[in-house]
Amino acid sequence: MLTSIRGLGAATILGLSVVAAPAFAQDESTAATGGLSVSGSVTLVSDYRFRGVSLSGGDPAIQGGVTVTSDTGFYVGTWASSIDDGGTDVFGDVEVDLFGGWSGAVSEGIGLDVGLLYYAYPSNGAGIDAEYFEPYATVSGDLGPVSAKFGVNYAWDQKGLADDNLYLHTELSSAIPTTPLTLSAHLGYTDGSLAPTLLAGTGDDSAFDWSVGASATVLGSVTLGVSYVGVEGPSIDGLTDDAVVVSLGASF
Repeated sequence: MLTSIRGLGAATILGLSVVAAPAFAQDESTAATGGLSVSGSVTLVSDYRFRGVSLSGGDPAIQGGVTVTSDTGFYVGTWASSIDDGGTDVFGDVEVDLFGGWSGAVSEGIGLDVGLLYYAYPSNGAGIDAEYFEPYATVSGDLGPVSAKFGVNYAWDQKGLADDNLYLHTELSSAIPTTPLTLSAHLGYTDGSLAPTLLAGTGDDSAFDWSVGASATVLGSVTLGVSYVGVEGPSIDGLTDDAVVVSLGASF
């Protein structure tokens, strides 16, 4: 299932989703009904990080989503998070992501996830175009005890963006035997209008972001996590500074 690149900081914390995405349906329980599975989650994070950049002004955020998946691998869903645009009214105080795609095995040990994301900001200022589409593709597999993913997201030039944007990312995760702990790591590269270096005022439209973290699932559906998140470029408090992010999530 799709890793939310939008929620990747939180997703990494929760045991490797981003971007996270997204992890709209990552590590969530499912209730099957006539060939369909419904999954969801609610998460509280100490900071909502998107590709290394805080979208909550360095403050806590509440997030949640629901995904419906067919037994053929096709899925649709939505994911939302509280945000803080610093009073600019460009994004408002909530982000709502809509997505759909297909996920499944393409060969022994190799998985593929392809789809389309739509980022919406329903509470932003009147007449401000901030919404945009972003197709994605992720390949996954195992390297011994390590689960690995490599993904590509590309948003073409559209009203909600100043230019097009390419995002490449890779994630690694590994469960520690006989414990509830999972270790994870993420490395991403942005080239285009969403580069954190542009937000920092450097004029550079490319940058790396990264995170390392650990998570533990307790009581069956509750996940506790902590992650260290960083991004290339100038450090701006509550925006692009390195941060330790803590999360508490529950799935249903």
